[in-house]
Amino acid sequence: MTNPALAVRMLALAAALIGTLAGAPVRAEDGHDLWLRYRPLAPAQQQAASPLGRSLAPQGDSPTIRLVTAELARGLGGLLERAPDIATTPQPGAIVYGAAASPSIAALDLPLSDLGEEGYLIRSLDIDGDAVTVIAANTDVGVLYGAFALLRVAQTGQSLADIDIASAPTVKLRVLNHWDNLDRHVERGYAGQSIWDWHRLPGYTPQLYADYARANASIGINGTVLNNVNANAQILTAPYLEKVAALADVFRPYGIKVYLSARFSAPIEIGGLDTADPLDPAVAAWWKAKADEIYAAVPDFGGFLVKANSEGQPGPQDYDRTHADGANMLADAVAPHGGVVMWRAFVYSAEDETDRAKQAYAEFVPLDGQFRDNVIVQVKNGAIDFQPREPFHPLFGAMPQTPLMMEFQITKEYLGFATHLGYLGPLYEEVLQAGTWRPGEGATVARVVEGALDGHALTGMAGVANIGSDRNWSGSHFDQANWYVFGRMAWNPEAARARPIAEEWARMTFSNDERFVTSAVGMMMESREAVVDYMTPLGLHHLMATGHHYGPGPWVSDLARPEWNPTYYHQADRDGIGFDRTATGSKAVDQYAPEVAARFADLATVPEADLLWFHHVPWEHRMRSGRTLWRELAVHYDRGVATVGDMRTTWSGLSNYVDAERFAEVSEMLAIQQDEARWWRDASLAYFSDVSGRPLPEGVAPPARSLAEYEAMSFPLAPGN
Repeated sequence: MTNPALAVRMLALAAALIGTLAGAPVRAEDGHDLWLRYRPLAPAQQQAASPLGRSLAPQGDSPTIRLVTAELARGLGGLLERAPDIATTPQPGAIVYGAAASPSIAALDLPLSDLGEEGYLIRSLDIDGDAVTVIAANTDVGVLYGAFALLRVAQTGQSLADIDIASAPTVKLRVLNHWDNLDRHVERGYAGQSIWDWHRLPGYTPQLYADYARANASIGINGTVLNNVNANAQILTAPYLEKVAALADVFRPYGIKVYLSARFSAPIEIGGLDTADPLDPAVAAWWKAKADEIYAAVPDFGGFLVKANSEGQPGPQDYDRTHADGANMLADAVAPHGGVVMWRAFVYSAEDETDRAKQAYAEFVPLDGQFRDNVIVQVKNGAIDFQPREPFHPLFGAMPQTPLMMEFQITKEYLGFATHLGYLGPLYEEVLQAGTWRPGEGATVARVVEGALDGHALTGMAGVANIGSDRNWSGSHFDQANWYVFGRMAWNPEAARARPIAEEWARMTFSNDERFVTSAVGMMMESREAVVDYMTPLGLHHLMATGHHYGPGPWVSDLARPEWNPTYYHQADRDGIGFDRTATGSKAVDQYAPEVAARFADLATVPEADLLWFHHVPWEHRMRSGRTLWRELAVHYDRGVATVGDMRTTWSGLSNYVDAERFAEVSEMLAIQQDEARWWRDASLAYFSDVSGRPLPEGVAPPARSLAEYEAMSFPLAPGN
């Protein structure tokens, strides 16, 4: 058979036929159900859970409480293979749920005061001699979050006896950023078109929009920015605000607010003014009137996200004003309505000729304390641009008077798009748990984001969405885990950990069988490091090909601005490789606290994972393994490819636990990933061998093609560009 993908599918179908006889799962699935599949539990688990949910007893009635009833009925009906009754009063085995305002919930005198507006309590209680399970919260949305949490416990096969869970988010704004354009193209999107069908809104609001809101609510996401940060001012016009209002109506019962990316020059482009100067009274008045118009259409509108003076976008610096001037003007416009402004710190222009990584710090640290109370500065996890690995952004240790919002990328612009299995939980955890050495107990990035170190009430975490019109939402099945882990970590960044979240996702999405979970989670937990190894090992960064960022391009050196070129970042030559950010180079290391800077600046103490981010190192430098740097690079490239091969082998043994359709699709993606990992490995080694004038280390297999062949590859129509 000449078509490998077709061969995989034929084998999967054959395995499904055999599985029918063996009692294995064979029901075809397309991935649309995500982690909310609610497939029947194993008989022993069903028996253990059987006292639960014989009936549902909602206390109160609202659109959100009705969603809770529907979700519990759907979930328990699927897991236990029987639909619960709806009761008006608690009965033995009932789930009783409602908000504190309900007299029957208030009468229970539960400890809800510390749970805030979104927290929940799940507790086994005895009410009038009847054993029941109570889901209580201060608001209906909190009850909804509690219902999803109870179902998560049931889905993952945990005991429901004597349950006692209290949980509240430590971050206020838990937001997806959609880089979706009004023509439905998604910038850095690898899962089809935008799910927002602007042409048919507001009259057409398909079930897909409710499915989207439900999935987000299940992991605690409470906001969505509908349009690209490279914004089109048309989104702020009356016809589009009517469409935005229609989406807000769908999302509201799920506790999700809508936000919009605002184009800073909108007063000129759609307002008829000749300036967008934030200190011009006419401009401020225009934005105030526009905010009033938006809130008239969407009373619970969340506010604006702004990308300004970066990559050619307009901003306050066009008028010799500061980022604080621009953000505060917009903040004043939305403040009367309770709105916020999320002002991005991703500033990328030719202002600092020595090191692009230094620019955000240089522009924002002098403004610390100058932003309005309803402004939060949104900072990428690293100082360059969502690389497979970056040290944490120095701003997280340098702006104590300003709320800082973490920005992660869920869509894998630099980690193999939707094709490569790259679970981002370890990346998120690595950044959030990094120590900033700010004054204060446990001065991690997570505690900065949570506002705990400086007492900020406005806190946030944003994720650039990987969602598109593909039936499975994210382009490939394992990429759903990155959406999931973002939401779960945003709820409590300090406490959340990647592995247990991967385990619960794998159980809910595929199978509760321990053999499957152990193998699948093992693949997930090693996948991100594999991507780093075959793309950017030992602190290398931004080596991707031009524009689309698909495939290797370490040789690119002819673009108009220095920092557009991969050669700018690796600086490989005959003597060595790496970007010197120490005192002998760009001095970017000085933007960290002295304790952090000292560790990064010293070759003896810098983590080898960050070595070439901070140091230009001779090829013959001895690594801690005893190998030379050149050989160590080759070891990492080889290890990355080998890990993907191991992942393919592991997955091939899991067909009995996964339906044939999804098993085949994951198999095909892993085959693509292995081919492309080899491409990255071979092209990178070919180039670095050439530029260093060194032969490949002894025993290292030569690249499959010549360097010239790799350099000649071109992909002008790669997706997401």
